[in-house]
Amino acid sequence: HGKGYLSLYAHNQSLLKDVGNWVNAGDQVATAGHSGGLTSAALYFEIRYQGRPQDPALWLKRG
Repeated sequence: HGKGYLSLYAHNQSLLKDVGNWVNAGDQVATAGHSGGLTSAALYFEIRYQGRPQDPALWLKRG
């Protein structure tokens, strides 16, 4: 993202990109997994601006 923005993804089974890789819209970055004591596959997604969490709904395409 740059300019103070970053995205976080957790509960991954596998990562498909490395830290610092440029990601284009539609690129797959990970596969969902069962980490953190979860009983089914899940995704944790967060957008931060200057270290502070932001509302991710503003970044998601509606369709």
